[in-house]
Amino acid sequence: MDPPAQWPGADGAPVSCREKLKMLGENHRETAQVLRDTFEDAVLMGVDEAAMRRILTDLVAALPSPKRPA
Repeated sequence: MDPPAQWPGADGAPVSCREKLKMLGENHRETAQVLRDTFEDAVLMGVDEAAMRRILTDLVAALPSPKRPA
């Protein structure tokens, strides 16, 4: 899975800084690989595929915002 063509900023404008785009792309590729490996391992070990997708989706949805105090 390739990183998105554009990364939307908080103001709606795309992020344009080359260093930020490079870091976002690297993080996307690394995260995609970890998620792919985790998903494949779980399904091959007998976890229901749809359930594992929900588990991973819930994991992302539960991530706290770094902009909000804990």
